[in-house]
Amino acid sequence: MSGIVSVVRDGSYLTRERMRLWSLAMLFSFAVAIVYLFVTSHGGLDYKGRPLGTDYSNVYAAGRAALKGHAALPFDPAGQYRAEQAIFGHATPFYGWHYPPYFLLLAAPLATLPYLASLVLWQLATLALYFAALHRLLRNGPVPALAADKLWPIIALGFTAVFVNLTHGHNGFLTAALLAFGLAFLDRRPILAGVMFGLLAYKPQFAILIPLVLAASGRWRVFASAAATVALLTIAVTVIFGAEVWPAFLASSHFTRVVVLEQGGAGFNKIQSVFAVVRLWGGSVSLAYAAQIAITLGVAVGLVALWRSSASMARKGAALCLATILATPYSLDYDLMIAAPAIALLASDGIRTGFARWRKTVLTILWIIPFMVRGIAEFTLLPVGVVMVLATYTLICTDQFWHRKTAATVTQSALDQA
Repeated sequence: MSGIVSVVRDGSYLTRERMRLWSLAMLFSFAVAIVYLFVTSHGGLDYKGRPLGTDYSNVYAAGRAALKGHAALPFDPAGQYRAEQAIFGHATPFYGWHYPPYFLLLAAPLATLPYLASLVLWQLATLALYFAALHRLLRNGPVPALAADKLWPIIALGFTAVFVNLTHGHNGFLTAALLAFGLAFLDRRPILAGVMFGLLAYKPQFAILIPLVLAASGRWRVFASAAATVALLTIAVTVIFGAEVWPAFLASSHFTRVVVLEQGGAGFNKIQSVFAVVRLWGGSVSLAYAAQIAITLGVAVGLVALWRSSASMARKGAALCLATILATPYSLDYDLMIAAPAIALLASDGIRTGFARWRKTVLTILWIIPFMVRGIAEFTLLPVGVVMVLATYTLICTDQFWHRKTAATVTQSALDQA
């Protein structure tokens, strides 16, 4: 038993060949599952009567409404459902539109294509962005040579959150790409980094902490660029779709907050937040908000301290990625794609400086769990996704403070001896 513990603790099982084979095994499994979905589909609906790409159907329906001059309609749940039924049939499940008007800038042009063509284009284009962003992040990271390694694309594609996004037609690739590009350009091209962060306005719950760390670290050019990007997007949306989309969006936030989040319309087992954990375990809404506020404030304090410290940019960037997941009450299993740049940065940093005990195993678990968190939470009430993200974030922060404390102790010891 001690031998097994030692292997897991040191991560010696994680050889290059095993990483390649495990990733290829995941890819083969993903391919089989996706082929099965298409083979068993009929008329663009899967074997359960859901549109292929499930959640993408709400993006397509919203885009179609915007093209017809009804850009405010997607923010009305009843109207959005009628639009989905008109496209996918009366029996289609309801997929709500819970995005700000910014996302219509993508949804409308995508809706000019037939549904399946639009879905494939969306998936391939955002997947390509995800790969390009990770490549840039690795190239600008602690070990630039990793960007030329042929293994990382296999690991990146085998990351199990990729499968969750592909089967749900979701936007995790885009969110991860924008965060990764922003971090990659942060010190080399600050204006472009700000643009990447500003574009995250399409999913604003994941941009809560970005202004905080930019201000705390004195990156005012990036901050200004991000603010200008959001301002320009707001003007563009208002000009193209009309000012009525903004009050419609604000009105729809009540449905999103009460029905989807507080009442668990999306499924508490799917939502990867402390708020959802409390609700999953039977806690009240007020208790869930209190717990979420506490964790958000704690994460924010730790993040500011880390970004103001001498920690490597790899650790700072990884912590920001994971903190974006923890800081919001509304983060679903496909949003765990955001962990991809965090894993890439921590792996690069570990290769450069050496891995502490358990760190390889933590990264391995974080890589493999996204496609299991929904099922595990549903049948066991164990929120393994939230636990792993919080544990990894905590290790990043405590590692840095431990190293800083150790360095100070060594320095003081040397002075005493002198």
